[in-house]
Amino acid sequence: MPTTVPAYGAEAAERLASMADVTATDGALRRFLHGLPGVDAVGLQARAAALGTRSIKTTAKAYAIDLAISMIDLTTLEGADTPGKVRALCAKGVSPDPTDRTVPKVAAICVYSDMVATAKQALAEAGGPEVHVASVATAFPSGRAALAVKLADTREAVAAGADEIDMVIDRGAFLSGRYLQVFEEIRQVKEACRREDGSGSAAHLKVIFETGELQTYDNVRRASWLAMLAGADFIKTSTGKVAVNATPPVTLLMLEAVRDFRDTTGVQVGVKPAGGIRTSKDAIKYLVLVNETLGADWLTADWFRFGASSLLNDLLMQRQKLSTGRYSGPDYVTVD
Repeated sequence: MPTTVPAYGAEAAERLASMADVTATDGALRRFLHGLPGVDAVGLQARAAALGTRSIKTTAKAYAIDLAISMIDLTTLEGADTPGKVRALCAKGVSPDPTDRTVPKVAAICVYSDMVATAKQALAEAGGPEVHVASVATAFPSGRAALAVKLADTREAVAAGADEIDMVIDRGAFLSGRYLQVFEEIRQVKEACRREDGSGSAAHLKVIFETGELQTYDNVRRASWLAMLAGADFIKTSTGKVAVNATPPVTLLMLEAVRDFRDTTGVQVGVKPAGGIRTSKDAIKYLVLVNETLGADWLTADWFRFGASSLLNDLLMQRQKLSTGRYSGPDYVTVD
């Protein structure tokens, strides 16, 4: 099955083109993915645990809290979502603490595709047009739909103004070893992210693995490389809709994968842990993982995000405690 190389810089495109034979056939892709080094589960878990014990002092903690706020994809993905709820979330994303204008804006508001236009308008009216709108697509969260439906879902969100698309892979196909099918699906969704207004621009594509369903660390590494080869701009752990979502070991493994991918191809890819990250302490642990594994190159919202709904409230409360010495509690922040 013929494939195309996504549009990158000349050097990166050339290096990716040299790997075209890897995705030429199902057999070639399987050999490549199963030829990746096996994951030392004990070592991975031990390193993630050790990095999680790093002590962060007051000044560094204040910086980390503001950095984490700026990396949040503030999310509402419920069947009961309304335009009013989305507008309120946008207002909070632009001005997380109305009493303190020094609090940074969040990175994005993440909604279903039918709420994209509402979110774009609300952000503009709230004075935050630079805050991105991310839309889940491709039959989120199950991924169980025909490819034509997934592509239409993506195009609808992009046409409505989505800056980012969060797609889910077909876990059934992946776990059955139908790797080229998953590759082609990601590649075609990537193509569907291109805008049809003649600008040549495209929404960024985040590819969700649902790592809690992938069963092994080796599968997480394989899914990471598969998605990046297909053109993912970000790789994302989870939908937040299953029992096991983001974990430090899985996120560390994905950070190592994007590091190795850039070393191999010259292409930098972002990482987004999502689901279950609720406290400032948790968020800072993830920032330590990024810093120690990838360095400052990835410590921006362009390359690292938190998929979260309740995390922002705890960051705001911890931020106020650092600045005033008092802990206000949950009544200080809005209930989403």
